[in-house]
Amino acid sequence: MLVGLGVPDDAAVYRLNDEQALIFTTDFFTPIVDDAFQYGAIAAANALSDVYAMGGQPLLALNIAAFPNDLPPALLAEILRGGAEKVREAGAVIAGGHTIQDKEPKVGLAVVGMAHPDALLTKAGAQPGDLLILTKPIGTGTITTAGKNDQAEAEHIENAVQWMTRLNRAAAEAAVAARAHAATDITGFGLLGHGLEIAQSSEVSLQIDSKSVPLFEGVMTYAEKWIFPGGSANNKAAFEAHIEVADHVPGELEMLLYDAQTSGGLLISLADENLERFAAAMEERTTQWWQIGRVAERGPAAIMLS
Repeated sequence: MLVGLGVPDDAAVYRLNDEQALIFTTDFFTPIVDDAFQYGAIAAANALSDVYAMGGQPLLALNIAAFPNDLPPALLAEILRGGAEKVREAGAVIAGGHTIQDKEPKVGLAVVGMAHPDALLTKAGAQPGDLLILTKPIGTGTITTAGKNDQAEAEHIENAVQWMTRLNRAAAEAAVAARAHAATDITGFGLLGHGLEIAQSSEVSLQIDSKSVPLFEGVMTYAEKWIFPGGSANNKAAFEAHIEVADHVPGELEMLLYDAQTSGGLLISLADENLERFAAAMEERTTQWWQIGRVAERGPAAIMLS
């Protein structure tokens, strides 16, 4: 076992031999959008992301579904179709699954992937002097919460859905090619929560420039109205003792960086000299990225937000 219960990471990893390591993960959640196909695709992309966060390639997946018996089976079929198409896009296969009856739909995947043991990306490898790279904007929790309250613009929801259904495959391949030192995907704990996991596992501090963090179009409008999912407040309460926030950072922006994400991007720590290789790999895959800070020697705060 290379990665298991000993340290918090995105998936379990078991070495088969000197060339192959199996990656195991699972994730599922309740609907965050109304469209059944989109819900399935987002749930699949989110589950597959844990394999990409470890620098691996998904091989196969099993469906996990809880579904009310008073909803039409055709609706579940559409959800599973959305997930299956996303798994197919990842170059993996759906190999079965399991369903139960429940009052509220819950859908996701159990995923098996593969990586070379020497190319694994974990949360524990960040080094002082590394650059911090983010590969998707922040704000899905706020936008989908605004949507549930009928307060979100349709184009803002559509843009967020497009990003949530986007695989982290290209980012993972670029990170491995650039010999990144550490990575994680940004999901329920938000940027600051998952950044904290890297800082603590690597015994370093992260310096994050709040103005450099990409935000979804329109999300500040909702943040200024203090529209956040409940998970964002929970994240702040759980993590703020480890985070030093500069006085000039607005409260609504700070909360967005705690925003509970769904199918977010990768947060990558890589050496300065490998940035050009990473940028070239991302350009080759026509995938966006943003530099949002640096890694420093461990200081009084695990994260310094400026």
